[in-house]
Amino acid sequence: MIVALNNKSNLDKNEFLDYLGKLNNIKTNSKLILCPTFINIANFNSLTISLGSQNVSSKNDGAYTGEVSAKDLNSYNVKYCIVGHSERREYQKESDEEIKEKINRLIENNIIPILCIGETKQERINNSYKEILKKELDILNDINNSNIIIAYEPIWSIGTGIIPTKEEIIEVFDFIKSIIPNCKVLYGGSANTNNIDMLKSINQIDGYLLGGLSLKPDDLQVFLDKLN
Repeated sequence: MIVALNNKSNLDKNEFLDYLGKLNNIKTNSKLILCPTFINIANFNSLTISLGSQNVSSKNDGAYTGEVSAKDLNSYNVKYCIVGHSERREYQKESDEEIKEKINRLIENNIIPILCIGETKQERINNSYKEILKKELDILNDINNSNIIIAYEPIWSIGTGIIPTKEEIIEVFDFIKSIIPNCKVLYGGSANTNNIDMLKSINQIDGYLLGGLSLKPDDLQVFLDKLN
């Protein structure tokens, strides 16, 4: 089981070092991937956790002020990278084409992309969610890499405490895997210690992408204990 931890824009240097110390004491059979802020990547040190990034430039290194290239990430031993998170699609107006270029840069530098896809509440109500998910997955059509991980995060679940029903999750995961066979698919969006018993009963789920819970090592340990 894969458990990716997205710290988002949280934890300054001292907070991160204290947090990492607690995280390194966590016991689990799951594969943990930690995605800290860019500035904390250099402060990462763990023998049991893999290092991930929350973002990457769609460009190679060069005159792109403020950007962090896949080559830069590779030099810090980053093994995974989140791309296409709904917050970046919304706030930074990232397009599918730009996300595709980011995936290409990551693959060129031997970093495994974690592609986030998901629908809004209105798209769910309008019953257009499959069309949206298909469009977001179509960028992988001419990318030949079996290691890419998909993270399904219904946008209406992120940070709300509300998650889809078991039947809705199974339907979406079967749909994703029918388009990208043999891929690993993570669930994200308000997964926590209260709903993990239901979530872990879904065989289609290969792991989780955790946001708020990633910042709480004690609660994370409870989540992982229940998961195992």
